[in-house]
Amino acid sequence: MILNKTTNEVINIKIINANSFFKRFKGLMLKKDIDFAILFYNLKDSCVHTHFMRFEIDVYFLDKDKIVFEKATLKPWKFHKPKKRATYILETKKDELKIGIGDRLEFV
Repeated sequence: MILNKTTNEVINIKIINANSFFKRFKGLMLKKDIDFAILFYNLKDSCVHTHFMRFEIDVYFLDKDKIVFEKATLKPWKFHKPKKRATYILETKKDELKIGIGDRLEFV
């Protein structure tokens, strides 16, 4: 579940923590569809790719205070590097979440 502290909205979506090398490596590759979001943290790099993915995704880049500073929508087989390094990256199916730039999030 996500709490958008900026709008006081609760977003009822399951969060998968990519807290191991394997989970970060696999990410959303080869999934046919998803009904969850995946959260990456403790990152060495903020670049993301959609190689081996079958659908478009929205990627939210967050700073250390969990404030969204950039959003990218990526089709399969694309690559994106944000303008600055992210502390957290949230990925989900395109248009699944109503989160904007500047929103402060909490993951419950």
